[in-house]
Amino acid sequence: MIRLRTYLTLLRRPSPLVPASLFLAAALLASHLSAQAKWSALGPDGGDARSFAAVPGHPNHIYLGTTHGWIYESFDRGATWHRLALLDPTEILVVDNLVVDASNPERIWASGWKPDRPDDGGLWVSLDGGVQWQAVKALQGQSIVSFAQAPSDPRILFAGTFLGVYRSSNAGADWQLISPPGSKEIHGVESLAVDPQNPDIVYAGTWHLPWKTEDGGKNWTNIKEGVIDDSDVFSIIIDPERPRTVFLSACSGIYKSENAGALFHKIQGIPSTARRTRVLMQDPTNHEVVYAGTTEGLYKTEDGGRNFKAMTAADVIINDVFVDPTDPKHVLMATDRSGVQVSDDAGVTFTLSNTGFSGRKIEALLVDRTNPDRLYAGTVNDNGFGGVYTSANGGASWDQIEAGLDGRDVFALSQTALSQAEDGTAIPATIVAGTSHGIFALQPATADAPASWQPRNVIANTMTKASVETHAGKKIHIQKQVEAPVIQLESRVTALDVSTGVWLASTTYGLLTSHDRGATWQGGSVLGPGDYLSVAVFGTQMAAARPEGVVLSLDAGQTWKLMSIPTMLTGIHCVLFAPDGTLWLGAREGVYFTHDLGKTWLWIERLPFREADDLSYDSASGRILACSRSSEQIYAIDPKSLSWKWFHTGYNVALVRAAGGRIIAASVFDGVIVEPRSSSAILTQK
Repeated sequence: MIRLRTYLTLLRRPSPLVPASLFLAAALLASHLSAQAKWSALGPDGGDARSFAAVPGHPNHIYLGTTHGWIYESFDRGATWHRLALLDPTEILVVDNLVVDASNPERIWASGWKPDRPDDGGLWVSLDGGVQWQAVKALQGQSIVSFAQAPSDPRILFAGTFLGVYRSSNAGADWQLISPPGSKEIHGVESLAVDPQNPDIVYAGTWHLPWKTEDGGKNWTNIKEGVIDDSDVFSIIIDPERPRTVFLSACSGIYKSENAGALFHKIQGIPSTARRTRVLMQDPTNHEVVYAGTTEGLYKTEDGGRNFKAMTAADVIINDVFVDPTDPKHVLMATDRSGVQVSDDAGVTFTLSNTGFSGRKIEALLVDRTNPDRLYAGTVNDNGFGGVYTSANGGASWDQIEAGLDGRDVFALSQTALSQAEDGTAIPATIVAGTSHGIFALQPATADAPASWQPRNVIANTMTKASVETHAGKKIHIQKQVEAPVIQLESRVTALDVSTGVWLASTTYGLLTSHDRGATWQGGSVLGPGDYLSVAVFGTQMAAARPEGVVLSLDAGQTWKLMSIPTMLTGIHCVLFAPDGTLWLGAREGVYFTHDLGKTWLWIERLPFREADDLSYDSASGRILACSRSSEQIYAIDPKSLSWKWFHTGYNVALVRAAGGRIIAASVFDGVIVEPRSSSAILTQK
């Protein structure tokens, strides 16, 4: 049976506008559901791809490292991918290096680091082809930014870390620091290369020039002749047939040495010395061909570096390049934002090759109210490769709609209700996006033009102006409402609700409302500065939540007041109106709701997670859906019985929605995911 406990708790008194009162919090010993079927990743395909490694002798079998801790695998030369393993549950690990053991293809090493956490990375090893992984204790906590295996002896490995160069002579069982301990020069080792014939000869590129040892690390020499001082060395390659020929790339350009690093000369082929060349890759069949992956596109030389030619547009940021040794025309690029790109003509043309791989960060998710198979996903950090993606088939395929957004991040999506014009004609629903710079409405595609986003950013407020007028010989001080100067909204839009006749938007400029479908907006700062993270509309009632409180309007945004909320709440994340007018809050302390606009509150006390980051309403089941960015569970709460069931997704979840009887969600780093069709909810009450 369900047991309820009653708590007497003082309400927070945030404002003299709200009188003190008491609230009743209902606690529930809830039930649970374990959905055994696996949730599916839908895309949109692409995102940040970081590193490649192919199985020696089997170039069709390729591994892919990402910026969110996942390793993917392909068996068809990179045409399709599937998720293989997650190295770190925080999903913020940058898997910068993958190496498949040349003597045992079942053994794979993966190294990585975490942004802004210099002491939280490491090295992992798999002995079963990447299915299971173990952290290497000797290097645990080290940020490993480069890794190499000696070509002449696969037992010898090298790891470049923030502290220096480490070496293992027994296939990774033991590790020793071979660069000077505490060195102020040989640290932040971003690139490594090992002589193809002698494993004691090692080149190390640091954040401050390149270094070399010829005796296994006993002595090191700064090989800086010809290199511009203070160059961050990203990549080093050695010609396997002529090991005295060495290429290196740095923030100051590309360099070549023909005397084993004694002297470098700068290659004059790639324009702009400030361009960062993150990776150099030599064609394994023709060593005169070298690819240079830069932060502004791919370049290629066919004459050993005398001349370079741009192969892609400058908006491609390249992290790694793979050239198929059995078919050198087959080239893969791992890029920021656009994922994997493939060429079958040696880099002349590239196409996206991301089927099965999604590293998108989705901050806005919308299900079309008239067609649950049509989905919209808004991305961030993707510039021209992002914007809004839409699917007409439940996520099976996606189309990008970026025109008009000009690379803006998308933080909010909302859809207008179907309505009629004065002449009785139907007004179709409109999709509206809140971005990093303003509000945009989607103009559907026509026979003459593709779909595009049109700005809706005019702020037209009124203001009070004092003046003096003379009436009957007397001067009278009066105040008039006049039009304020028109302002163009350029600020970030964090939340939108355009589902009623009055639209509501939360921006860094303030809370704004529109009575003319976004043609003009009115409003501004409400009860002091601070961004409202979430908004909700129910008729003329409006609510907006920020971490420290909730404001309420009963007159469609003309006036606002602080709402009374439970005193224990220390961080509010989202707000939602259910169809019956019940107001729900997702907060650091869990899920709360009120039937009387804050006079009394009920608390779903025993919901297993806290930090409820998103709430939505499932009209098919009549349940409230809740999720947390720190949890892989989604909870469906019955507002009548206060019972709940849960779904295990296998992904940390940022947003949750209902779509035609199925649950879809935006994962934190892996795009959109969907509930399996075979999943059934079994509720067991205690």
